Amino acid sequence: MDIRIEGLSKTYRGQTQALRDITLRIEPGMFGLLGPNGAGKTTLMRILAGVLRPTRGALWVGDHDCSTERGRIAVKRLLGYLPQDLGVYPDLSAHEFLDYLGLLKGLRDTQARQRRVEDLLEMVGLAEVAGRKLKGFSGGMKRRVGIAQALLNDPQLLIVDEPTAGLDPEERIHFRNLLADLGARRTVLLSTHIVEDIAQTCQRLAVMKSGQVVFCGAIGALVEAARGNVWQVTTTGAKPEGKFTVISTMRLASSAQYRVVGEAPPHTTDAATERVEPVEPGLEDGYVWLMREQRPSVLV
Repeated sequence: MDIRIEGLSKTYRGQTQALRDITLRIEPGMFGLLGPNGAGKTTLMRILAGVLRPTRGALWVGDHDCSTERGRIAVKRLLGYLPQDLGVYPDLSAHEFLDYLGLLKGLRDTQARQRRVEDLLEMVGLAEVAGRKLKGFSGGMKRRVGIAQALLNDPQLLIVDEPTAGLDPEERIHFRNLLADLGARRTVLLSTHIVEDIAQTCQRLAVMKSGQVVFCGAIGALVEAARGNVWQVTTTGAKPEGKFTVISTMRLASSAQYRVVGEAPPHTTDAATERVEPVEPGLEDGYVWLMREQRPSVLV
């Protein structure tokens, strides 16, 4: 299911402009929305989910025009949404919680609803703890319950906002794999500030900064933009200085190794033994290069 966004803006009371003329096209599969906290990602997700109304601009989900009441109602029937902060009823079990939400979503047939709840609990790996109260669940387990509730109506469009924030590495990997599987059969929009989550699940992404889209295209295009500007510096002396951003630092036995993104080979301030080598860029390098350069919108 395609999503088309044209000239979308959102201004809150007090004239705080959260979104500025967003234009995007999102095709079926996994699509990433990447950017720092405060970039406007959550505002855009809430507009897509029908929680907020834009100040101006146009939004279509499939053939449904979301500027009309009929279009918004139709989209809600097709939508699954996992917000950044999903409220749960702590004294309900996972099964009871999903059964209740299924009823609210219009799944009136008791037997069919029960089967759907059981199937989803199995899918997200919670079947064995389905009877346990939610107040005893870890953060990762609650996020899996959140995915299950978003899938109750078998949506064609799934929106997930910061789904792995605060999870441990094992839970994050599990969640990424689950989202990738879901993206094979529907449109999944993943909003996050964690570069690795996008790199491991998506082929296309948009990068947001200060309420604007500064890049939209293939992941490979963003990676390629940093080629020739990523360096590995190994030195026994002081930290290198120059017009670049340090991506990572590794302390070795008698030296230190820095991965940096910048326009020219960096240098240290003393005569210490050092080695400067160009390295293959990754998505994080491309993202940092884009953000530090503050380049205008790039469409690929």
